[in-house]
Amino acid sequence: MKKYLYILTLIFILGSCASSKNYLERSNEEKALTDAVKKLSKSPNDEEALAAVPILYKSIQQGHLSKISSFKTSRDVARWDKILGEYQVLQSAYEAIVNNTAAFKLVNPVNFSTEILETKEQAATDYYNLGMDYNAKAGRDNAKRAYQFFKKSGKYIPGFKDADQRMNAAYENAIVDVIINPVQDNSFFFNSSWGNSGYNYSNEYFQQTLLRELQNENSNSRYAARFYSEWQARRDQIDPEWVVDLKLRNLDVPYPQNYNYTRSVNNRIQSGTDTSGKPLYQNVYATMRITRSSFVARADMEVNIRDIQNNRNISNQTFRDDYRWQEEYATYSGDSRALSSRDWEMVNNRNGFNSPRKEDVLNELYRKIYPQVKNSITYAVDW
Repeated sequence: MKKYLYILTLIFILGSCASSKNYLERSNEEKALTDAVKKLSKSPNDEEALAAVPILYKSIQQGHLSKISSFKTSRDVARWDKILGEYQVLQSAYEAIVNNTAAFKLVNPVNFSTEILETKEQAATDYYNLGMDYNAKAGRDNAKRAYQFFKKSGKYIPGFKDADQRMNAAYENAIVDVIINPVQDNSFFFNSSWGNSGYNYSNEYFQQTLLRELQNENSNSRYAARFYSEWQARRDQIDPEWVVDLKLRNLDVPYPQNYNYTRSVNNRIQSGTDTSGKPLYQNVYATMRITRSSFVARADMEVNIRDIQNNRNISNQTFRDDYRWQEEYATYSGDSRALSSRDWEMVNNRNGFNSPRKEDVLNELYRKIYPQVKNSITYAVDW
């Protein structure tokens, strides 16, 4: 027993040493410094941590200052994000040491808060100037770039100059006014006895629902577009820039096809008891004669987004989906006790199928296609 206790104690000691030493051998110097400083908070005389802190801090400072010097030679505006990130690592190292008495006795850390503020000021100025450059250029794409640069400027220094006002003005310049036209139904139902109700339904589901949802979402977020029906645009005297055409094509709802087959079923039931009261069982059998009726309905929706002022296509996509319907009814011969609950459902359905109405079929097809159509529009107008 003493032998096992000795081994467990040795394992614990070795594990403790392994977790607290070799700070200088770790690949992540920042994490090693943090761990060493934490160790000193608990054990101010820990030799491994005392030896590691000055070396780690010097290496971290030299490495990140070297990266900053390299980034400053670049003309890429994204350099400010990199430079600021390096200064923030240095500042974290400073704060870790300055807030620990034992570590502070070993190192005279440098406070980089002034450099961080200066970097933010330079970055805000740089992004603001780029915003002004793109703001002076015509076109929606330039307005979008200006918006992004003014926004970035304000993130570095909130309220920097008039960046917020110019950002809002650039956003307004980048907005496109979009008309969403009614669905053009080129399907079978438009030219059949189903015709008009199917057409009106598709028009309502797509055009009106799209307008309602996109207009509502636009009031709660920032789509780079405003959406109108043709009538709304005329009423508000809007000169649209884009138009969305929706065409329902290849809508196919075939007649149900019947398939007949038989299936043998059986069940083990209690038939009574013997003289000792033990239950007796028997197998009962029946034959199911089943008729399966089914069809697969399909439809395509073409979504064409056009820039009518510059006479160019923004996007043209076709979305296809299907709706599968199936029901079964049955008759049987043999012992009714062999039938399962599912078998009885089919038997009780023998008076006729509950086949879907055309509106039900359209609803299922539109329900599947609609999100794809909406996503294609929001993607086209998004930043």
